[in-house]
Amino acid sequence: MPLALGFDYGLSRIGVATGQTLTQSATPLMAIPAKDGTPRWDAIEELLNEWRPDIVVVGLPLHEDGTVSEVAKYAKKFGQRIHGRFGVEVAFIDEYHSTREAREYLNYKGKASDQDGKLDATAASVILERWLGAQHA
Repeated sequence: MPLALGFDYGLSRIGVATGQTLTQSATPLMAIPAKDGTPRWDAIEELLNEWRPDIVVVGLPLHEDGTVSEVAKYAKKFGQRIHGRFGVEVAFIDEYHSTREAREYLNYKGKASDQDGKLDATAASVILERWLGAQHA
């Protein structure tokens, strides 16, 4: 059963989720700290070695009109680096409102803190489920 890892790229944290193409469902895993958009590559490598995904899906934070945001450029570069460093296939999908959906799912009100990374990991699962659903549409 093909396995996928989803990433919600951020400048200070990167949410991670795992999912299966058969069930088209995703589960939040964790958030990896990043410093000015640079992740802990050793943590990324550990995840890839542990889960051995067939594909990695990275959310692109596009603007509402579909144009590329500044952070989307960094997210694209992040995905390209995963492919270049680890040889894993990488796909991208628009992540518009994924954090809002994750916040609603977790019933977070207002600007709830995400020190434990739960919101980022849940947003990664929203992104991954979007991609999984699009593959079977």
